[in-house]
Amino acid sequence: MSNKVTEIVRSIAEPIVNEFGLELVDVEYVKEGSNWYLRVFIDKEGGVTVDDCEAVTLPLSRKLDEIDPISRSYIFEVSSPGIERPFKSPRDFEKAIGKRVCVKFFRAIDGVKTIEGILEQYDGESITISVDNNEQKTYPVDAISKINKVIFI
Repeated sequence: MSNKVTEIVRSIAEPIVNEFGLELVDVEYVKEGSNWYLRVFIDKEGGVTVDDCEAVTLPLSRKLDEIDPISRSYIFEVSSPGIERPFKSPRDFEKAIGKRVCVKFFRAIDGVKTIEGILEQYDGESITISVDNNEQKTYPVDAISKINKVIFI
């Protein structure tokens, strides 16, 4: 049920989000406690603002009310995915080339389950990471449980 809802909402949200020059990053439909949440995550170069979220919320909410793809009540949120969000699409990998990333594997590879370094390459099948000693290592994408940019403040 949850996957079907996210697919439908994604197809509704994408043109609206794109209209504002924003990128649809993810759609999440989850139960937390006794409440269901529909979350739409948007982004743009330089990050999104509260105004960006507000601009998308009203037309998307109206369209969701019109089409009514969710039969139960839910809490609707439009927000930024966060600065260190997990990668969800090939575009996320491509945008992070040259940036520091944290990679977590499903199972230990070369004795480690987590590695940090510079994402040097991504080809859809594998990634190449340059670790602190400038050694480059290549890993299959399907071995990765989570990958995100690392931001130093």
